[in-house]
Amino acid sequence: PNISNTEESTLGYGEMGMPPSEITLAELLADQGYHTVHIGKWHLGGADGMAAHEQGFAESLLMASGLYGRRDDESVIQARQDFDPIDRFLWAALNFAASFNGGPLFEPPKYLTDYYTDEAVKVIEANKDRPFFLYLAHWAPHTPLQATREDYDALSDIELHRERVYAAMIRSLDRGVGRVIEALKDNGLDDNTLVMFTSDNGGAGYIGLPDVNDPYRGWKITLFEGGIRAPFLARWPARLPAGATYDAPVHHFDMYATAAAAAGAELPNDRIIDGVDLTQFVLTGADTTGVPHDYLFFRSGAAQAVRDERWKLMVSAPPGLPRKEWLFDLTADGEWTDLIEAHPDVAARLRGVLETHNSEQAE
Repeated sequence: PNISNTEESTLGYGEMGMPPSEITLAELLADQGYHTVHIGKWHLGGADGMAAHEQGFAESLLMASGLYGRRDDESVIQARQDFDPIDRFLWAALNFAASFNGGPLFEPPKYLTDYYTDEAVKVIEANKDRPFFLYLAHWAPHTPLQATREDYDALSDIELHRERVYAAMIRSLDRGVGRVIEALKDNGLDDNTLVMFTSDNGGAGYIGLPDVNDPYRGWKITLFEGGIRAPFLARWPARLPAGATYDAPVHHFDMYATAAAAAGAELPNDRIIDGVDLTQFVLTGADTTGVPHDYLFFRSGAAQAVRDERWKLMVSAPPGLPRKEWLFDLTADGEWTDLIEAHPDVAARLRGVLETHNSEQAE
């Protein structure tokens, strides 16, 4: 629905999310007989039927607030960014807010990343004899920056304190991914389990690590590659070739169609599904002449972008202000040279497909 600025400002955080009318991957797979579990983040709404346990997950271990450990715990090393107002707010406001299926809030019994990993391993062990879908959405390495002393001490070669804490957080995340893979192996599930690993965005500019997204320009919240390019790895020993790299641009929404295809689920036919099954492009013997998407689109408020395999048009169109455009060659210098005057034909083509895309979106 259309929402005026006044109406939008009155919505609580939990009221802003994905409408329950959407068919989540959990709902789709539950209909195929999968046991569905969510652990961690859920920034898709919490009111009016939008919570994870109301959107197809039989079990949802939610963390609605982001401390990794107690502020006064000597086994947890912290890095506070006094230069950043966001960080100062987080340290003042955040507390523990874990809950299960909408139940009472509680404090996790250990460092958050390791706790999530423990629970993920329990899910695998408990469901080894039936199909299951586990959505493990780690906080790490989101701020506030807190790491275990063990991980911090293991990285003594990193001199800058906040960088060392950040790296230690990633170390615990990396260890957790390894434990999940080992649990699949230990329970005889490794060969025929599709594992997909990605991140929600690039590194944030407010953590004070200027090279965190190197060699890409920009940060989280921007539409430069530093903000929107994320790692994406998939592992399925029974079907996917090991060690292969696929270079064509893909998007997070492709995970929906890919997982559905792996489970033998039919995609909803009463709505447009943007994602495509990526396995058809990467399986051994797959036809690699086509690409999953001719164009990918990004929109965030007044900022918009469209890219093809090589070119990217970025647009700033705030209401009441002049529209600005930039054209970058993604095979060149990392979005530092605007080529819109040198290649007006490319800009016109991308502008046209972006306008068509915008015209097709719900109001």
